[in-house]
Amino acid sequence: MKPLFDANISRRLVISLDDLYPGSVHVDDLMLATDDEAIWHYAKANDFTVVSKDTDFYRMSVTWGAPPKVIWLRVGNCSTNLIEGVLRASFEKLSKFEYDAVSALLIVNRP
Repeated sequence: MKPLFDANISRRLVISLDDLYPGSVHVDDLMLATDDEAIWHYAKANDFTVVSKDTDFYRMSVTWGAPPKVIWLRVGNCSTNLIEGVLRASFEKLSKFEYDAVSALLIVNRP
């Protein structure tokens, strides 16, 4: 899985999660930070999974389906370390989601 981290998630995760999610990118690095539809189309064209904390990509996923797949982090206002921990703890679940041909959306809650 190649995560494309939304603007509401720290870009530091690209580096700190490289051991589990190599090839991940942050939208700021692509200059797509404020245009959700452009992020959607970029992710679709480049085989990324969008990872976001807000409802915009949830709504797009429900409306348009995959690709791209969407991981909606329902963790509230929290630290980058907590998000990293959630993504590390959810690695197996996220890996299964990646290969699930039917699922377009995965909701990951705070532990």
